[in-house]
Amino acid sequence: MKSDYGATQSRESGTMRIVLLGTGGYHPNERRHTACLMLPELGVIFDAGTSFFRVQQFLKTRDLQIFLTHAHLDHIVGLSFFLVPMLTDQVDSVKLYGEASKLNAIQTHLFSEEIFPLLPGYLFTPLPETVSVAEQGILKHIPLEHPGGSVGYRIDWPGHSLAYITDTANPAQHLEFVKGVDLLIHECYFPDDMAEWADKTGHSHTTPVAELARDANVGKLVLTHIDPQQTGDDPIGIKVAQQIFPNTILGEDLMELEF
Repeated sequence: MKSDYGATQSRESGTMRIVLLGTGGYHPNERRHTACLMLPELGVIFDAGTSFFRVQQFLKTRDLQIFLTHAHLDHIVGLSFFLVPMLTDQVDSVKLYGEASKLNAIQTHLFSEEIFPLLPGYLFTPLPETVSVAEQGILKHIPLEHPGGSVGYRIDWPGHSLAYITDTANPAQHLEFVKGVDLLIHECYFPDDMAEWADKTGHSHTTPVAELARDANVGKLVLTHIDPQQTGDDPIGIKVAQQIFPNTILGEDLMELEF
């Protein structure tokens, strides 16, 4: 299991732990599954892509809160992978938060009789303005610029903060929302030489994301939601990002981060 910069396997007192279960976009490849992040000790999950099958091995709570950014398949298909844990009493409740239109689409299409006829017992919950999470955390969200719409999230705890921004163009638009967070996990689907494709598809590329982290004075930037066609060690030009914002790392599947 990968960990960030020598982070200890056991959490130090007063730190938060997040596991990057999947760091790819669009479809999985040999190196990355698609989007899912988990704070195991808190029972908080962001997105449910193909890496959602890994949630079971990290379960530490009986109740889960899943926050969906949007309903494109690379962020929701894993919801159909969780039937066995729910039927075998590994969890008591799983609340699934998202925009009402996206939740309706998931229920109507992904869990249609023809595609997946046995609906897991998710508690479909339209996003309110704020949501309380474990350890006195308050979650809030903003709309993002992406085809079909997407949502960005921020959680503030006493002494800790996290933002998750994925599937969006024009990162500078949400500078105020992410300002000062300890950990910013942000999509970086394309390197700079594919900026035109980023604009066409509603995704981000390297330099604007790093500039956002610098201008927002965040603690650490983690780049995720990587183009699956790029399978090498440096798919987005990490040195470009680090020249702008030195405390930048490239997310990898099963990487653990403490903040």
